Amino acid sequence: MATTTIQVSRATRDRLAELAKEQGLSIGQLVERLADQQPTAAQRAERLAADREVIRSLFGVNISDEEFEEAPDVLGNIYKIAAEKVRAATRGNAA
Repeated sequence: MATTTIQVSRATRDRLAELAKEQGLSIGQLVERLADQQPTAAQRAERLAADREVIRSLFGVNISDEEFEEAPDVLGNIYKIAAEKVRAATRGNAA
């Protein structure tokens, strides 16, 4: 595997060296581990889309992405939106 050099301040280098030593790693291994633990924006978006699909499936209603975005209390609003959609569907079937 090819390696490269990154430039950081001495204080950062010293901190990374201390953290790496505590974990029995080289600084390079520590940086790799830290980078692997941080998802990219694309990975976060993919995870969010998958999580939303799970919620839609569990509730059995189609909650739009816009409705998710408008929900500051995500779980509370999911329950509210799902209940409203179920009530509307039930009223539609009763007619």
